[in-house]
Amino acid sequence: MMKTRLNYKKTLLAAAIAATLATGAGMPNVSRAQTADATLRGKATANTEVVARNIATGATRRTKANAEGSYTLPGLQPGTYTVAAGPGTETTVTLSVASTATLDLTAAAAPTAEAPLAEVTVKAQRLTEVRTSEVGTTVSLHQIETVPQITRNFLEFADTVPGLVFSVNDQGQTSLRSGGQNASAVNVYIDGVGQKNYVKEGGVSGQFDTQGNPFPQLAIGEYKVITSNYKAEFDQVSSAAVTAGTKSGTNEFHGEVYGEYTSDRFRAETPSEHADGNETPSNTKEFGVAVGGPILKDMMHFFFAYEGKRFNTPITVTPGVTTLNGLPIENFLPAPVLAQLGPASLPFKEDLFFGKLDFEPSDYDRIEFSVKVRNENQINNLGISKAASADITVKNNDARYTLRWEHSADRWLNELLLTHEDSFNQPSATNLGNGSQYVVVANNQQLVLATGAADPRAAQNKGQRGPGIQDDFTFSDLHWLGEHTIKTGAKIKRIDLTAADAENINPQFFYNVSPAGTDTLPYEALFTNPVAGLSPTATSRDYQYGLYIQDDWVQNEHLTWNIGARWDYERNLGFLNYVTPASVVAAYGAQDPAAPAGQTYAQTLANGGVNINDYISNGHNRKAYTGEFQPRLGFSFDLNADQRHVIFGGYGRSYDRDLYDYLQVEVTKAALPEYTVYFPNAAATAANGCFGTPCIAWDPKYLGGLPSLQPLVASSAAGAEIDAVNNNLKVPYSDQFSIGIRNKVGDWNTSAAVARILSKDGFVFTLGNRYPNGAFFMNGGQPWGNGVPGFGSLIIGNNGIETKTTQVLLSAEKPFTAESHWSATFAYTYTDSSANRDTSQHYAFDEETIRQYPFINSNAAARHRIVGTGSYGAPWGFIVGAKLTLATPTPVNDLACIGLTYATGSGCTPISVTPKNFFGYRAVDLQVTKNFDIANYASVYVRFDGLNVFNFHNYADTLLNFGTNGVANPNPVVYNYTGNINGVPRTLKLTVGAKF
Repeated sequence: MMKTRLNYKKTLLAAAIAATLATGAGMPNVSRAQTADATLRGKATANTEVVARNIATGATRRTKANAEGSYTLPGLQPGTYTVAAGPGTETTVTLSVASTATLDLTAAAAPTAEAPLAEVTVKAQRLTEVRTSEVGTTVSLHQIETVPQITRNFLEFADTVPGLVFSVNDQGQTSLRSGGQNASAVNVYIDGVGQKNYVKEGGVSGQFDTQGNPFPQLAIGEYKVITSNYKAEFDQVSSAAVTAGTKSGTNEFHGEVYGEYTSDRFRAETPSEHADGNETPSNTKEFGVAVGGPILKDMMHFFFAYEGKRFNTPITVTPGVTTLNGLPIENFLPAPVLAQLGPASLPFKEDLFFGKLDFEPSDYDRIEFSVKVRNENQINNLGISKAASADITVKNNDARYTLRWEHSADRWLNELLLTHEDSFNQPSATNLGNGSQYVVVANNQQLVLATGAADPRAAQNKGQRGPGIQDDFTFSDLHWLGEHTIKTGAKIKRIDLTAADAENINPQFFYNVSPAGTDTLPYEALFTNPVAGLSPTATSRDYQYGLYIQDDWVQNEHLTWNIGARWDYERNLGFLNYVTPASVVAAYGAQDPAAPAGQTYAQTLANGGVNINDYISNGHNRKAYTGEFQPRLGFSFDLNADQRHVIFGGYGRSYDRDLYDYLQVEVTKAALPEYTVYFPNAAATAANGCFGTPCIAWDPKYLGGLPSLQPLVASSAAGAEIDAVNNNLKVPYSDQFSIGIRNKVGDWNTSAAVARILSKDGFVFTLGNRYPNGAFFMNGGQPWGNGVPGFGSLIIGNNGIETKTTQVLLSAEKPFTAESHWSATFAYTYTDSSANRDTSQHYAFDEETIRQYPFINSNAAARHRIVGTGSYGAPWGFIVGAKLTLATPTPVNDLACIGLTYATGSGCTPISVTPKNFFGYRAVDLQVTKNFDIANYASVYVRFDGLNVFNFHNYADTLLNFGTNGVANPNPVVYNYTGNINGVPRTLKLTVGAKF
């Protein structure tokens, strides 16, 4: 009897764990997550009414099956529903975010609804989306609750999806990338609203160089990651699309509060701390609260979430050049510079708020209003080649407001969406004064270390603000060779873009580091000098338009087609209406001082293949690109019509956008030009003893800063950089091809796919300067000294960066059930990716044009990557989770200069090299949670996360030695074993919380 009762108790406990994990609460009677739209379709008795009722909120949706018995219910908030089409057909199912699920409702075939475990704890059949052409995976709330994570960034769980790489770098900053492309190609949609950054890199607004999160994790229900061949409603994305849904309140009051802590006492030393013998003080504090409930039962609900972060992350200052003539670079640096190498820290503060009200006045209407506010302050810009004295203070704020109205009828659904966004990133120099930059001039001017006050170009103000309106209409009663669900929509946004690219502060002095040591006098000074009457802040009104149509065509019980097309159009008035200054146009037509008499600089450029007229704007000769037509075609073929073996594939073209950060330089560089002057130096090879012009005799008074330097160029533009963007600019895009098969094998859902992604027309700046004969390389050097007459160098912007990626994507998932007590996921990605430029760079000064860059192995992803997760609902309120991450080393893209002359005439060549280590990244993370129920009203939990429990050193810094005197080094790249690491060292993290 005792054994029977014990087994019964364990069975009930396992069932409770399964139910609470499914609700994302870890306790009974907690608010269900209600997220973005799902669609339910299938067969029922002809002309019968189909009714779906949300168990948690009471929201009800209705439609009628047509004469053939087909029905479609779009616009459902993902969650658990009772669905019925007459007596004997009632079924309880769970719908996932952004999914289209199939459920046949007939009295003979309908699944039987199971009895509830508690008042709102209902076991339900989770419907898995299998008949889709997309290459994608849903990240469930169960995974979010149970998988260990370094950050509380909900996007970290996308790492469990094949083809995705979520990374935490040596500064604790996060990024998400896919398909061999950079992070800017990603877009994240929260409740259907794109979070795209229109100004800065990073893809998501506010995610450029930050340790912060884009959204409170407590407010995320679940999300879907699509790595290839998305449908036509997705815009401004050329790699992965992440679509997430937020939680809503329900008919009961529920909430959660938590606090999380770790410090240097609960972590291992980093390699640099071990080498230095001194551990940097650090700590991490995270905390938050969420609460939701009814205002009017079954009609109106509220939800609110807040999360805060207080970090002090360890970082190591390391030199950008590690060896010189085979000896450590430290041998050649003065003592005050050496003292600035070693451990440092990065303080960070973030506050995240989210609130939502939803109102359902009828079975045919749903109105939502939501607000997100994000405020961050952090120290940044130190680590590799950057000392703490040169750091910057960054304010990063993002606010978004959304009003949505969904109105449905038996055969259609209309969704009207009004948005407003206000997002700004504002870095500023922490210190004011002179900056000192130590450079190996002989090694392609590579930076060893920047000290003193930060470069004036590090102080910026960039952001976006404005409203948008979007309307989407879905019609589901079309019959022609099968059943069609047509979705069409239009979007208009009017965004004000702002970009200040520098401040009039902190001149930078450059010192040459050579085998003879570090020069005591600078050879170069860089400084700003504002132009009277011009604003150093660029602003632009930006209009964005989008149209699309999508047909999900169920031809028969086996074959489904996803056919769509979209067209986008953008008018960036700041770019289109820009007028090249008359003084610059005149300089192009002036005599080239280095050329024979009568040869203008425009003719010099023409000799080198640069038509300067392509870069001169009169305010009327630039046209917005109109070619963003994007066909998307996919299919899925259910072999046995039972959703167990489905072949899928497709093709899609998707356009992204040119960031305003690249376009605005024409304005900001003209208003606050950066000047470079040179001082005679013994290491210079020029006859005047300078590395460039203008060459000015050194005077110690120049160390007095801007008041001493600016008079040198007060009546001249000599040395002022000119930036010019091609008038016929295109928009970056990718073509995506995929083929694969999904299988259900027992309790496992598996997928195997091959994807081919070709991205083109990425934006890049190159050096426009040419020698008088048109050459880009002469006498072993580039024409830096032969800039625009009366000015400095010419930097031109064009399209041209390309990537070519082939990926093999394998996944397997075993969902958590009460009967099995456990879940597991497995993701393997093989990536063969090449590019003609480092994916993190949009400057390419090493070759004449971007077309002359060879395609080399891309540094966007490792060749092999495995991510596995698992969870176990143990007895007595314990939940155990684990994550394994393994990846081969990521290639390093750099410039090899070994004393050879290449076909382009350069003494250097772009190269990709990979450390010979077997692993580039590996980590085993564990978590254990213990729940304590309190009188059936609340649950308290204690959670321990062990991150990188085996303390693998995932080195972030590399040491490069390509060889000398024409002899290549057979092992040109090795990890810096006393440098920074990606991720974290072995760390124990404690979380205490309560759910009620």
